[in-house]
Amino acid sequence: MEGGHAHSHSPTVSAGHGHSHQGQDHQRMMAVGLWVLAGIVAFLVVEKFVRHVKGGHGHGHSHGGHSHAPKAKSSSGEEDNGPQERKAGKARAPDKAAPKKRGQESEEQTQESTMKVSGYLNLAADLTHNFTDGLAIGASFLAGAGVGAVTTLTVLLHEVPHEVGDFAILVQSGCSKRKAMKLQLLTALGALAGTACSLLAEGIGEAATAWILPFTAGGFIYVGTVSVIPELLRDAAPLQSLLEVLGLVCGVAMMVLIAHYE
Repeated sequence: MEGGHAHSHSPTVSAGHGHSHQGQDHQRMMAVGLWVLAGIVAFLVVEKFVRHVKGGHGHGHSHGGHSHAPKAKSSSGEEDNGPQERKAGKARAPDKAAPKKRGQESEEQTQESTMKVSGYLNLAADLTHNFTDGLAIGASFLAGAGVGAVTTLTVLLHEVPHEVGDFAILVQSGCSKRKAMKLQLLTALGALAGTACSLLAEGIGEAATAWILPFTAGGFIYVGTVSVIPELLRDAAPLQSLLEVLGLVCGVAMMVLIAHYE
Protein backbone atom coordinates (compact mmCIF):
# COMPACT_ATOMS: atom_id res chain seq x y z
CA MET A 1 0.00 0.00 0.00
CA GLU A 2 2.75 2.40 0.90
CA GLY A 3 4.61 1.53 -2.29
CA GLY A 4 1.50 2.02 -4.39
CA HIS A 5 0.74 5.29 -2.60
CA ALA A 6 4.22 6.59 -3.25
CA HIS A 7 4.13 5.41 -6.83
CA SER A 8 0.80 7.08 -7.44
CA HIS A 9 2.14 10.43 -6.23
CA SER A 10 5.48 10.29 -8.02
CA PRO A 11 4.19 11.25 -11.51
CA THR A 12 2.41 14.29 -10.18
CA VAL A 13 5.49 15.44 -8.30
CA SER A 14 7.76 14.98 -11.30
CA ALA A 15 5.24 16.66 -13.58
CA GLY A 16 4.93 19.61 -11.24
CA HIS A 17 8.72 19.82 -11.00
CA GLY A 18 8.98 19.78 -14.79
CA HIS A 19 6.36 22.50 -15.12
CA SER A 20 8.20 24.67 -12.59
CA HIS A 21 11.44 24.35 -14.57
CA GLN A 22 9.63 25.19 -17.80
CA GLY A 23 8.02 28.21 -16.17
CA GLN A 24 11.37 29.45 -14.88
CA ASP A 25 13.01 29.00 -18.27
CA HIS A 26 10.14 30.83 -19.95
CA GLN A 27 10.40 33.74 -17.52
CA ARG A 28 14.17 33.89 -17.94
CA MET A 29 13.95 33.91 -21.74
CA MET A 30 11.25 36.58 -21.61
CA ALA A 31 13.40 38.71 -19.32
CA VAL A 32 16.37 38.35 -21.68
CA GLY A 33 14.25 39.38 -24.67
CA LEU A 34 12.84 42.39 -22.82
CA TRP A 35 16.31 43.54 -21.81
CA VAL A 36 17.50 43.23 -25.42
CA LEU A 37 14.56 45.39 -26.54
CA ALA A 38 15.33 47.82 -23.71
CA GLY A 39 18.89 48.18 -25.02
CA ILE A 40 17.64 48.88 -28.55
CA VAL A 41 15.12 51.47 -27.34
CA ALA A 42 17.64 53.12 -25.00
CA PHE A 43 20.20 53.57 -27.79
CA LEU A 44 17.45 54.88 -30.08
CA VAL A 45 16.41 57.48 -27.49
CA VAL A 46 20.01 58.57 -26.94
CA GLU A 47 20.69 58.98 -30.67
CA LYS A 48 17.45 60.89 -31.21
CA PHE A 49 18.25 63.21 -28.32
CA VAL A 50 21.78 63.93 -29.58
CA ARG A 51 20.49 64.47 -33.13
CA HIS A 52 17.91 66.93 -31.82
CA VAL A 53 20.49 68.84 -29.80
CA LYS A 54 23.11 69.01 -32.56
CA GLY A 55 20.73 69.34 -35.49
CA GLY A 56 18.45 72.04 -34.06
CA HIS A 57 21.22 74.67 -34.18
CA GLY A 58 21.86 74.01 -37.86
CA HIS A 59 18.18 74.27 -38.75
CA GLY A 60 17.98 77.57 -36.94
CA HIS A 61 20.75 79.01 -39.11
CA SER A 62 19.12 77.75 -42.29
CA HIS A 63 15.80 79.35 -41.41
CA GLY A 64 17.59 82.55 -40.54
CA GLY A 65 19.24 82.58 -43.94
CA HIS A 66 15.90 82.19 -45.69
CA SER A 67 14.36 84.96 -43.63
CA HIS A 68 16.88 87.49 -44.94
CA ALA A 69 15.87 86.96 -48.57
CA PRO A 70 12.44 88.72 -48.42
CA LYS A 71 14.04 91.71 -46.68
CA ALA A 72 16.48 92.11 -49.55
CA LYS A 73 13.63 92.08 -52.04
CA SER A 74 11.51 94.54 -50.05
CA SER A 75 14.41 96.95 -49.55
CA SER A 76 14.80 97.34 -53.32
CA GLY A 77 11.81 99.48 -54.22
CA GLU A 78 10.54 100.54 -57.64
CA GLU A 79 11.89 104.10 -57.13
CA ASP A 80 15.42 102.98 -58.07
CA ASN A 81 16.77 103.69 -61.54
CA GLY A 82 17.41 101.02 -64.17
CA PRO A 83 21.20 100.73 -63.70
CA GLN A 84 20.79 100.78 -59.94
CA GLU A 85 18.21 98.00 -60.16
CA ARG A 86 20.62 95.94 -62.27
CA LYS A 87 23.41 96.51 -59.76
CA ALA A 88 21.07 95.65 -56.91
CA GLY A 89 20.01 92.51 -58.77
CA LYS A 90 23.64 91.50 -59.25
CA ALA A 91 24.31 92.24 -55.61
CA ARG A 92 21.31 90.21 -54.51
CA ALA A 93 22.27 87.18 -56.61
CA PRO A 94 24.97 85.99 -54.20
CA ASP A 95 22.54 86.55 -51.30
CA LYS A 96 20.06 84.15 -52.91
CA ALA A 97 22.76 81.56 -53.40
CA ALA A 98 24.09 82.03 -49.88
CA PRO A 99 21.12 80.42 -48.09
CA LYS A 100 21.49 77.35 -50.30
CA LYS A 101 25.14 77.03 -49.34
CA ARG A 102 24.26 77.52 -45.70
CA GLY A 103 21.56 74.91 -45.99
CA GLN A 104 23.98 72.48 -47.61
CA GLU A 105 26.54 73.15 -44.89
CA SER A 106 23.93 72.57 -42.19
CA GLU A 107 22.92 69.29 -43.83
CA GLU A 108 26.55 68.20 -44.03
CA GLN A 109 27.05 69.14 -40.38
CA THR A 110 24.01 67.13 -39.33
CA GLN A 111 25.25 64.16 -41.35
CA GLU A 112 28.66 64.37 -39.69
CA SER A 113 27.05 64.69 -36.26
CA THR A 114 24.85 61.63 -36.83
CA MET A 115 27.86 59.60 -37.94
CA LYS A 116 29.74 60.64 -34.81
CA VAL A 117 26.74 59.74 -32.67
CA SER A 118 26.73 56.20 -34.07
CA GLY A 119 30.41 55.90 -33.26
CA TYR A 120 29.95 57.07 -29.69
CA LEU A 121 26.98 54.74 -29.25
CA ASN A 122 29.18 51.87 -30.35
CA LEU A 123 31.81 52.99 -27.83
CA ALA A 124 29.20 52.99 -25.05
CA ALA A 125 28.10 49.47 -25.98
CA ASP A 126 31.73 48.33 -26.20
CA LEU A 127 32.50 49.82 -22.79
CA THR A 128 29.55 48.00 -21.22
CA HIS A 129 30.54 44.78 -22.97
CA ASN A 130 34.09 45.04 -21.67
CA PHE A 131 32.70 45.65 -18.19
CA THR A 132 30.77 42.38 -18.33
CA ASP A 133 33.90 40.60 -19.60
CA GLY A 134 35.72 41.94 -16.56
CA LEU A 135 32.97 40.62 -14.32
CA ALA A 136 33.38 37.16 -15.85
CA ILE A 137 37.17 37.27 -15.47
CA GLY A 138 36.96 38.32 -11.83
CA ALA A 139 34.38 35.67 -10.98
CA SER A 140 36.48 32.98 -12.68
CA PHE A 141 39.57 33.90 -10.65
CA LEU A 142 37.48 33.62 -7.49
CA ALA A 143 36.74 30.03 -8.53
CA GLY A 144 40.42 29.25 -9.10
CA ALA A 145 43.59 30.40 -10.81
CA GLY A 146 43.30 27.78 -13.57
CA VAL A 147 39.70 28.68 -14.33
CA GLY A 148 40.62 32.36 -14.35
CA ALA A 149 43.48 31.81 -16.81
CA VAL A 150 41.27 29.82 -19.18
CA THR A 151 38.50 32.43 -19.00
CA THR A 152 40.97 35.25 -19.64
CA LEU A 153 42.35 33.46 -22.70
CA THR A 154 38.82 32.83 -23.98
CA VAL A 155 37.83 36.47 -23.53
CA LEU A 156 41.02 37.55 -25.30
CA LEU A 157 40.29 35.29 -28.28
CA HIS A 158 36.76 36.57 -28.78
CA GLU A 159 37.69 40.19 -28.05
CA VAL A 160 40.38 40.50 -30.75
CA PRO A 161 38.01 40.25 -33.76
CA HIS A 162 35.40 42.22 -31.85
CA GLU A 163 37.76 45.12 -31.21
CA VAL A 164 38.88 45.10 -34.85
CA GLY A 165 35.26 45.45 -35.92
CA ASP A 166 34.70 48.29 -33.44
CA PHE A 167 37.82 50.03 -34.76
CA ALA A 168 36.42 49.82 -38.30
CA ILE A 169 33.09 51.27 -37.14
CA LEU A 170 34.84 54.20 -35.46
CA VAL A 171 36.92 54.95 -38.57
CA GLN A 172 33.78 54.75 -40.68
CA SER A 173 32.03 57.12 -38.26
CA GLY A 174 34.52 59.87 -39.02
CA CYS A 175 37.29 59.28 -36.44
CA SER A 176 40.91 59.21 -37.42
CA LYS A 177 42.80 55.97 -36.96
CA ARG A 178 44.86 57.36 -34.10
CA LYS A 179 41.77 58.70 -32.31
CA ALA A 180 39.95 55.41 -32.85
CA MET A 181 42.85 53.50 -31.29
CA LYS A 182 42.87 55.81 -28.27
CA LEU A 183 39.12 55.44 -27.80
CA GLN A 184 39.40 51.67 -28.03
CA LEU A 185 42.10 51.72 -25.35
CA LEU A 186 39.80 53.77 -23.13
CA THR A 187 37.03 51.20 -23.47
CA ALA A 188 39.47 48.58 -22.16
CA LEU A 189 39.22 50.33 -18.79
CA GLY A 190 35.71 48.89 -18.56
CA ALA A 191 37.18 45.39 -18.30
CA LEU A 192 39.47 46.49 -15.46
CA ALA A 193 36.54 48.10 -13.65
CA GLY A 194 34.41 44.99 -14.11
CA THR A 195 37.17 42.74 -12.79
CA ALA A 196 37.64 44.95 -9.73
CA CYS A 197 33.90 45.01 -9.01
CA SER A 198 33.65 41.24 -9.38
CA LEU A 199 36.56 40.64 -7.01
CA LEU A 200 35.29 43.11 -4.43
CA ALA A 201 31.65 41.98 -4.51
CA GLU A 202 31.10 38.28 -5.05
CA GLY A 203 27.92 37.26 -6.88
CA ILE A 204 27.73 40.36 -9.06
CA GLY A 205 28.26 38.12 -12.08
CA GLU A 206 24.70 36.85 -11.70
CA ALA A 207 23.37 40.37 -12.11
CA ALA A 208 25.53 40.78 -15.23
CA THR A 209 24.08 37.70 -16.88
CA ALA A 210 20.57 38.74 -15.84
CA TRP A 211 20.34 42.14 -17.52
CA ILE A 212 23.68 43.77 -18.40
CA LEU A 213 24.58 41.29 -21.14
CA PRO A 214 21.15 41.37 -22.89
CA PHE A 215 21.04 45.16 -22.61
CA THR A 216 24.50 45.44 -24.19
CA ALA A 217 23.48 42.98 -26.91
CA GLY A 218 20.52 45.21 -27.74
CA GLY A 219 22.87 48.18 -28.07
CA PHE A 220 25.14 46.28 -30.47
CA ILE A 221 22.10 45.15 -32.49
CA TYR A 222 20.98 48.78 -32.80
CA VAL A 223 24.41 50.02 -33.88
CA GLY A 224 24.76 47.19 -36.40
CA THR A 225 21.33 47.60 -37.98
CA VAL A 226 21.29 51.41 -38.00
CA SER A 227 24.92 52.29 -38.77
CA VAL A 228 26.78 49.31 -40.24
CA ILE A 229 24.21 47.65 -42.53
CA PRO A 230 23.13 50.92 -44.27
CA GLU A 231 26.79 51.59 -45.05
CA LEU A 232 27.13 48.11 -46.55
CA LEU A 233 24.14 48.73 -48.81
CA ARG A 234 25.69 51.84 -50.39
CA ASP A 235 28.33 50.05 -52.49
CA ALA A 236 26.54 47.59 -54.78
CA ALA A 237 29.60 46.20 -56.61
CA PRO A 238 29.23 42.41 -56.99
CA LEU A 239 32.71 41.58 -55.69
CA GLN A 240 32.39 43.97 -52.77
CA SER A 241 28.96 42.57 -51.87
CA LEU A 242 30.31 39.02 -52.03
CA LEU A 243 33.22 39.90 -49.73
CA GLU A 244 30.87 41.60 -47.27
CA VAL A 245 28.55 38.58 -47.14
CA LEU A 246 31.51 36.21 -46.72
CA GLY A 247 32.87 38.38 -43.93
CA LEU A 248 29.50 38.34 -42.20
CA VAL A 249 29.24 34.55 -42.48
CA CYS A 250 32.80 34.09 -41.20
CA GLY A 251 32.08 36.37 -38.25
CA VAL A 252 28.98 34.40 -37.30
CA ALA A 253 30.90 31.12 -37.65
CA MET A 254 33.65 32.41 -35.35
CA MET A 255 31.08 33.42 -32.73
CA VAL A 256 29.46 29.98 -32.90
CA LEU A 257 32.82 28.23 -32.46
CA ILE A 258 33.82 30.46 -29.56
CA ALA A 259 30.44 29.96 -27.87
CA HIS A 260 30.74 26.19 -28.36
CA TYR A 261 34.19 25.83 -26.83
CA GLU A 262 33.85 28.61 -24.24
